Amino acid sequence: MTAQPPVSQPRRILLTGASSGIGFEAARLLFQAGHALTLPCRDQATAAATMERLLAKRSSETPTLHAPVCDLADLASVARCAAELLERGTPIDSLVLNAGLQEAGAPEPRRSAQGHELTIAVNHLAHQALCQRLLPLLDAGRSPRVVVTASEVHDPATAGGRVGLPAGLANLEGLRGGAGFLMVDGQSVFIAEKAYKDSKLCNLLFARELARRLCLRGTPMPVLAWSPGLVIPREEGGFFRYSRRHNPWGQRLFALVARDLLRITASPQQAGSLLAALATDFVADDGFCYGANRLLGPGRLRFELAEPSAEARDDRLATDLWQVSADLVGLPAELTPGAG
Repeated sequence: MTAQPPVSQPRRILLTGASSGIGFEAARLLFQAGHALTLPCRDQATAAATMERLLAKRSSETPTLHAPVCDLADLASVARCAAELLERGTPIDSLVLNAGLQEAGAPEPRRSAQGHELTIAVNHLAHQALCQRLLPLLDAGRSPRVVVTASEVHDPATAGGRVGLPAGLANLEGLRGGAGFLMVDGQSVFIAEKAYKDSKLCNLLFARELARRLCLRGTPMPVLAWSPGLVIPREEGGFFRYSRRHNPWGQRLFALVARDLLRITASPQQAGSLLAALATDFVADDGFCYGANRLLGPGRLRFELAEPSAEARDDRLATDLWQVSADLVGLPAELTPGAG
């Protein structure tokens, strides 16, 4: 995967998680570069605020900007948003599944509208549902691609993955049980930090299985999963808004040490620039690939191709996860026929 000069022809990009953090920084850069953006937001107020912030930075020639309501914690809202977008009929050149939440320190799980543990519901299930529903628009896109924001914490061999319990989905016993599960692997005790790691492992498995199914369907395209590194924004809210609610002083202390003293984090601006490039300018072959923003030393990071964890490369687990997840979101496991 290598960087190329900015594309001359604007792309039509759908980006989730654009209201804050990495997603907003990517949206800002893409909007300024003249790309047409669709930015699903969890409610009308968030959509309006996001559009206002972007339009305040508009150039003389304003590209298309649309922010439909899409609450990833409610599969019915995802279905309504997808139906609206299908009715509009605007092709998607880049589908960027970036939104995510982490509830570090939460003693009990929160639930989606359908009763699923919220971390898995938002970070994984809703994105699979959105992707499957919007495939006709992706099929109609120019050189279409899918970008999935994952995390190195999915891998127990990485620094972040070694902290606390490692990611691990076992045989998906919890997910197979449907609404009310605590953990994907069926554990009877909720551990918020592991739930987040598991959701990022799901992101990798989903991306690999999507690439495989698109190839079998006869419509191969790049499916790029990436890890932005440890990103801690300076503003309140965004990705860490739930973590700070559960342990605000602990999170502030962690941010001070990691971001300001040790300088082992990436800024939202740096990570947002990478995400914008993945959506537009990076060249990748059809099929799955994974890249990570590696820490080289204090204040120094390098984005490079990487190998996901052994569990993330488990083909059988990827297929099982796809099938179980499709059932939970109320969609067939088989992809709809392609246009190609």
